[in-house]
Amino acid sequence: MESGFLILEDGFYLTGRIFGAVRSSIGEVVFNTSMTGYQEILTDPSYYGQIVTMTYPLIGNYGVNPEDVESDRIWLSGFVVKELSQMYSNWRATQSLEEYLRQNDIVGITGVDTRALTRHIRLQGAMQGAIVPESEMDGIEAWVKRIKDSPHLEGRNIARDTSTDEPYDLKGSGERFRVAVVDCGVKKSILKYLCEEVRQVRVFPWDASAKEILAWGPDAVLFSNGPGDPSAVEETIALARDLLGKLPLWGICLGHQILGIAMGGRTYKLKFGHHGGNHPVKDLATGRIDITAQNHNFCVDVDSLASAQVQITHKNLYDGTLEGIFSKKYRVMSVQFHPEAGPGPFDARYIFTRFKETIDA
Repeated sequence: MESGFLILEDGFYLTGRIFGAVRSSIGEVVFNTSMTGYQEILTDPSYYGQIVTMTYPLIGNYGVNPEDVESDRIWLSGFVVKELSQMYSNWRATQSLEEYLRQNDIVGITGVDTRALTRHIRLQGAMQGAIVPESEMDGIEAWVKRIKDSPHLEGRNIARDTSTDEPYDLKGSGERFRVAVVDCGVKKSILKYLCEEVRQVRVFPWDASAKEILAWGPDAVLFSNGPGDPSAVEETIALARDLLGKLPLWGICLGHQILGIAMGGRTYKLKFGHHGGNHPVKDLATGRIDITAQNHNFCVDVDSLASAQVQITHKNLYDGTLEGIFSKKYRVMSVQFHPEAGPGPFDARYIFTRFKETIDA
């Protein structure tokens, strides 16, 4: 393996060894606390534009298989691990993690002190960084300048790049209801569990019009997860505003943020985001505490929804941030966490049933 560097825009850097594609890559560096599920993380469109650091020290030990994917490609910009397992043991595996990254032209770096990196991000906040092979290294200062000059996630609509280009249909196993999904980077697991609850699903592009969606005759509309800054996805926000009050609206992650903005709220960027499968979330109606999967950098400001007749339904017990809302006035229900997990605990899958129940409410 060629030696390499993980460099942050504030000049902090660590050394390691390159695996996967041997090339440099720039992105926002974040950390994920999941112990398993690296293949789902790699293929989650919400990580588009980011370099992901796994806090669990051993990654790759169960290989990669064709089934455990959340989309048809790897979206993240780079992968950082403490120790890469070159050997894997899993009857479902078809190739190693290193082969998978190389095949998809994604750079990784191993042998990095991921505890030091995670601590630095927690203290200083998520920031742009780069993985750089030694063969492309021309000095830390030169790369810091490139990293600072690179496009940041704030103010950019990158959900457009992860959405479908054309509508497509999925047959559900439920007895009733047609649900339109606005695809901002939807995960396969979301579509899978939605299809278990309803009869038919049609997935629309991020910039579909209200007229186009209503012409299909849905019973509800789900705004999906996706990457980047929600305030920059202006066409989808406008779509949500056009649909408010016309039929039940659901939201997951980025979709939750978009619906919050559509109802008059505002969003802000978290210091280092929520990424992982161990976030406790309290359902304020029942008192139930779910351990949830999360993957987001932005959050809806609770105070900004004060005049929108919105009920706060869920709260993050780590930092008190908003995790769920309900509006009887607008017929809106949304959650910030990922009820489908993929990867993560299954505590919150009841949300899909609750979504369905709002259609008859």
